[in-house]
Amino acid sequence: MKLLVTGGAGFIGSNFIHYWLKNHKNDQIFNLDKLTYAGNLENLKDLEGDSRHQLVVGDITNVDVVRDLIKKVDVIVHFAAESHVDRSIIDAGEFVRTNVVGTQLLLQGAKDFDKRFHHVSTDEVYGQLPLEGTEKFSEATPYNPRNPYSASKAASDHLVRAFYYTHNCSVTISNCGNNFGPFQFPEKLIPLAITNILEGKKVPVYGDGKYVRDWLYVDDHCRAIELILTEGATGETYCIGGMTSGIRNLEVIKKILKILGQGEELIEFVKDRPGHDRRYEIDWGKAKRELQFEPQYDFDRYLQKTVEWYQANEVWWKNVKSGAYKEYYQKQYGGSQ
Repeated sequence: MKLLVTGGAGFIGSNFIHYWLKNHKNDQIFNLDKLTYAGNLENLKDLEGDSRHQLVVGDITNVDVVRDLIKKVDVIVHFAAESHVDRSIIDAGEFVRTNVVGTQLLLQGAKDFDKRFHHVSTDEVYGQLPLEGTEKFSEATPYNPRNPYSASKAASDHLVRAFYYTHNCSVTISNCGNNFGPFQFPEKLIPLAITNILEGKKVPVYGDGKYVRDWLYVDDHCRAIELILTEGATGETYCIGGMTSGIRNLEVIKKILKILGQGEELIEFVKDRPGHDRRYEIDWGKAKRELQFEPQYDFDRYLQKTVEWYQANEVWWKNVKSGAYKEYYQKQYGGSQ
């Protein structure tokens, strides 16, 4: 099988490519990535020379590039997205362009060339849950995005469903929790905390630190997408969550500090961001019933493994934080990110 993976140089996309080629040794992947700041070719360094992986540097809003690639493949797995809430608050324009317009162009190509399309989305489209409640997000939860990032992802989800109902396209959607694991850009909570602590810096915590997220180890997410592609029903949405329940961000930071043998004096509370959602938790019962999906990776154990990965890959994250990772792109392609 031939797959088009968009955003495959990013955190989840690169992990998916490694996962897929490990478990589907005869398949081929075309990896379309614009190589924005979050796209890092060092994530894919061990695939250099592997004929099963072909990187195409390009934008999902470039019609000619998109359509040329879609003609060559059987399946599209769409990760590419602007995804950082703070950046969307500062400037929402690029989020609308990439997340909405880019998705529409991919869907149009999938329709025109009759290709299978899987859209990777987020639980943030559902808004927030009460901090002290027990309710969880499910596929039936009404959409209620509360920041420009989640609004742009909600719009893209609606487009996917519209192409299913209007054009009978072969589509699926997954709405996942907060991923963590290797190769995550250190602007996100867990890798930022780990790398700051390793550098002896303070760890910024928004507001009161009581925000709750549903943490999903990235390999569990990759396996869930594999199950959706092989077992999922066309037109369906699947919520994908992890093993956590009610763990607050402040507790996550304290766990990381404990793993690294550091004290809580490194915690620095900072001004909260606007529209900060209090709690996300996911009911992944439908994925269990229909796909036999269950997360396999315990949060505490794989938080420890994630910390160990960053300890063992200091060059990788230091290159990211310093911006030196862009030099790798320049050497490979003679351009700049």
